[in-house]
Amino acid sequence: MDDSTNHDDDAVEEAPRQSWWRRLSSGLKRTSASLGDAITGLVTKRKLDAAALEELEEALIRADLGLDTAAAVADQVGKGRYEASVTPEEVKAILAAEVERILAPVAKPLAVDAAKPFVILVVGVNGSGKTTTIGKLAARLAAEGHKVMLAAGDTFRAAAIEQIKIWGERTASPVIAGEQGADAAGVAYDALAAAREAGADVVIVDTAGRLQNKSALMGELQKIERVMRKLDPAAPHAVLLVLDATVGQNALSQVEEFLKTAGVTGLVMTKLDGTARGGILVAVAAKFGLPVHFIGVGEGVDDLSPFAAKDFAKAVAGLAD
Repeated sequence: MDDSTNHDDDAVEEAPRQSWWRRLSSGLKRTSASLGDAITGLVTKRKLDAAALEELEEALIRADLGLDTAAAVADQVGKGRYEASVTPEEVKAILAAEVERILAPVAKPLAVDAAKPFVILVVGVNGSGKTTTIGKLAARLAAEGHKVMLAAGDTFRAAAIEQIKIWGERTASPVIAGEQGADAAGVAYDALAAAREAGADVVIVDTAGRLQNKSALMGELQKIERVMRKLDPAAPHAVLLVLDATVGQNALSQVEEFLKTAGVTGLVMTKLDGTARGGILVAVAAKFGLPVHFIGVGEGVDDLSPFAAKDFAKAVAGLAD
């Protein structure tokens, strides 16, 4: 992946950041293009008036940025510019600044602290990219020198167990798994016991995303946490909710549900490259204030990256790096 062999040292250092920026901005292209078209259409043909600001607000709401954020951006755009001409770039700069202001407080890295093993429980609905995120996270942590163990706690789906095993092989991480239909809490307990025995640094536990009803899901997640606490009263040390950006406003109800069910401590948002509704991350951040640890903009193992508010804000607004 490193194409910087023939360049000087500065270029070598810059390459990974630019490479991620390219992936991020191209991943958010559908969101930024739909916003950019709306902004350009609004401000190039007329002076800024109440109708134009209202249309701008509606365009921001359509991108799932949330009512409050949309109103705040429209308000900022209108300040001191009413009945004046304004360029699309000015509006995009205001949008980026407002998005960054909302996201900066929640852009926090996942801190794998002194707890050993550090237990990460990963939750989310089926189809959100949960199992793939676990694999990418395992790869990232292993590359940082952590000894990782995986637990195939989504015993509801045989495919999820197989996927975890494949990621275990890819990342050289041992996998603790049972048969399909096995007790998920038992698998999590066995994984934590095995990790302690083996001196692993991190245990990542997959969970079922869909059971017959919400109370069954709630009961299973709470049982997993309760059983692990028999071995470590502080486990799990992090509960990550994986959200699929393509579901738009549904993400808000998912956060609410899993906060109650599993005590979510941080978020990962995936599939930002598959939607024009990437603004949903802003709406989620504004409403819940939960740390956003990672975002995903593709299928590759490197397409899960720590969340940076400024980069995301510029990419959503369609500004150049």
